[in-house]
Amino acid sequence: MSERTISSPARLVSPMTELPSWALLAIMYSASAVAWPRAAQRIAVHWNIHGQIDGYGGRVTGLLVLPLVATGLCLLFRWLPRIDPGRTNYPSFARAHDVLRTAALAFMAALHLLILAPVFGHRVRMTSAIPALVGALLVVIGAVMGKVRPNWFFGIRTPWTLSSKTAWIRTHRLGGWLFVAAGALALVTAAAVPRVALVATVASALGAALVAVIYSYVVWRHADDRLPPAGTSPAD
Repeated sequence: MSERTISSPARLVSPMTELPSWALLAIMYSASAVAWPRAAQRIAVHWNIHGQIDGYGGRVTGLLVLPLVATGLCLLFRWLPRIDPGRTNYPSFARAHDVLRTAALAFMAALHLLILAPVFGHRVRMTSAIPALVGALLVVIGAVMGKVRPNWFFGIRTPWTLSSKTAWIRTHRLGGWLFVAAGALALVTAAAVPRVALVATVASALGAALVAVIYSYVVWRHADDRLPPAGTSPAD
């Protein structure tokens, strides 16, 4: 396979699989356009762990920052595979890559709609809504994490997963289950005990990530396919 064929954007990202992403962006910008004439000069954009507003922004901040960030994220998902030295692996987890991109944008779109809800007269309980969104995102990420193959931009990238395919695959399989469990815990606490949901969500996500990192080292220690960093050899 030639370098030109490998780096062809059409082979790494299909326009058809991008339709959900562009649709989510269209929803965000459309919602902002409808909300603009109704919005006050100050819009709540940040809440503390008790669900109390502790940050405001103007119309531009409240109505346009998240759509713009989401647009940048969408373009980043499309651009990174082109420059990844491991781009030959992308076709093997193309569907997982599409799911990750759509899930990230769906999360941002839902968060944007939560911020706009008061503009349309709807009250939202952020202490349960945000942990529920994070929990749903963690479940989706965990569900596809085991299918992600070695690359430099997506997944659990530790020194050990990046230098051993065995460590990468086994770590991502375990990490998938850990993130699904963390997401499920976040969803349960958001519904049952919203007062502690945010703390439980952050703690469970960090705990899952820490276990995955430690596990990647343990697997790497016993892997037969360990590689030294590029440009070095054991004798250097």
